[in-house]
Amino acid sequence: MREARGSGRAGLARPRPERGTPPAGVPVPRARRAQLHPGAWWLWALALGTAATRTTNPLLLALLITVSGYVVAVRRPHTPWARSYGAFVKLAAAVLLLRLAFAVFLGSPIPGTHTLFTLPEVPLPDWAQGIRLGGRVTAEGLTFALYDALRLAALLICVGAANALASPSRLLKSLPGALYELGVAVVVALTFAPNLIADVRRLRAARRLRGRPDKGVRGLVQVGLPVLEGALEHSVSLAAAMDARGYGRTAEVPPAVRRTTAALTLGGLLGVCAGTYGLLTAEGGSYGLPVLLVGLASALAGLRLGGRRTLRTRYRPDPWDARAWLVSASGAAVAALLILAGSLDPGALRPGVVPLEPPTLPLWPAAAVLIGLLPAFVTSAPEAVPDPRKEPTT
Repeated sequence: MREARGSGRAGLARPRPERGTPPAGVPVPRARRAQLHPGAWWLWALALGTAATRTTNPLLLALLITVSGYVVAVRRPHTPWARSYGAFVKLAAAVLLLRLAFAVFLGSPIPGTHTLFTLPEVPLPDWAQGIRLGGRVTAEGLTFALYDALRLAALLICVGAANALASPSRLLKSLPGALYELGVAVVVALTFAPNLIADVRRLRAARRLRGRPDKGVRGLVQVGLPVLEGALEHSVSLAAAMDARGYGRTAEVPPAVRRTTAALTLGGLLGVCAGTYGLLTAEGGSYGLPVLLVGLASALAGLRLGGRRTLRTRYRPDPWDARAWLVSASGAAVAALLILAGSLDPGALRPGVVPLEPPTLPLWPAAAVLIGLLPAFVTSAPEAVPDPRKEPTT
């Protein structure tokens, strides 16, 4: 008995594994291995959004929307926050219709000769020169508004794809310590819309089951008040949970380290802005890239030093594996190739509207956009949710 107790105590005295890693002999869960780093999804989506800002060709923009939508359709997890993609698509459609309505009722700066219809024009005073209400609506003006609105709609849909594919909580866990407090605010803001949509769907389903109206003005009022009340209660409980977990608590850092951190971060951000401006202008092509690299290095060093102020640990951090590199590289390749295509053949990526001509699909920029489909093949499919109506079989 004594030997058994002694061996038990010796076993308890063995070194503990590092926090965040499973003990020896315990396999890593399959769901954890299948998950992709959320930062990779955001880099991929933001790169596609960057590519969308470089063109007004409606065919390329439609191809970008299709690529992002296909990846979301096959890789979106079965979670409530992943359902926000439909809301972003509806928001993009609303932006498109609103921009066209502005072009119809407020006019367009693009001159045109093909008149579609003429609205009654409201006379305005002399101080409102350049603004009109009503008047002649041309095909060139509507086409220009459509191209411009479609670019913004594609950008919104790409951001919606990132919201639907990347878990906000896991993204917050992966942020550096210096950006933790800012990341909490951003994650709370990003999860507000999905939680609001889930609450609206839940309340509408409950009202339908009770035989009460869930549409129209009456249904909107009777659904909106409980949703608002739930949002306020969620905000209070979230604030209490953050306070209980020590949110905002910082470590004591020497003043010299604080000043060095502020100087490196501020200087790095200024260097990034100056380098980006140099790359976008013809005069700054010689100094743009070196200044950008120095600014990035300085900003990263400042974030590294600033992480000492945050007292927190990570439980099971998400690894940045080869799949994350492939997903990020596919989005970066799409953005880089479209930027290159815009400098080599700007007419193909920005079709003119005066004179009015049908847009054409450039072949190699379209092939470059198809590189964005790579995440649909290198990442794992989401786990299927079991049907609760089926009884388990033994």
